[in-house]
Amino acid sequence: VQLQASGGGLVQAGDSLRLSCTASGRTFSSRAMGWFRQAPGQEREFVAAISLSGSSIRYAEPVKGRFTISRDNAKNTMYLQMNGLKPEDTAIYYCAAANTLDVTTIRTQYDSWGQGTQLTVSS
Repeated sequence: VQLQASGGGLVQAGDSLRLSCTASGRTFSSRAMGWFRQAPGQEREFVAAISLSGSSIRYAEPVKGRFTISRDNAKNTMYLQMNGLKPEDTAIYYCAAANTLDVTTIRTQYDSWGQGTQLTVSS
């Protein structure tokens, strides 16, 4: 599956933004999906994940209550709604497809990655 992330940009603290991840290929609707992010000089970290059906969701602690992950299998698209953005959310955001149906937070279980979209939050 090939993934294309979009929707990043430059925003101010407190703003909202929605990222999208569009998948090509037939396997989007057979995989769990996730969002990761990587800030300069830091490791790529888990942000949110959603199971194939959308019934199971996981969030990293720093984004709980502010970010919402969702997916539309009919459109082969996953979303990340981000509210109450903070400067520490600044990073490149990557969408990824897992080699499993079930939700997973483990980076090594993701084997298809998009190119990333930059989010910069100014204070």
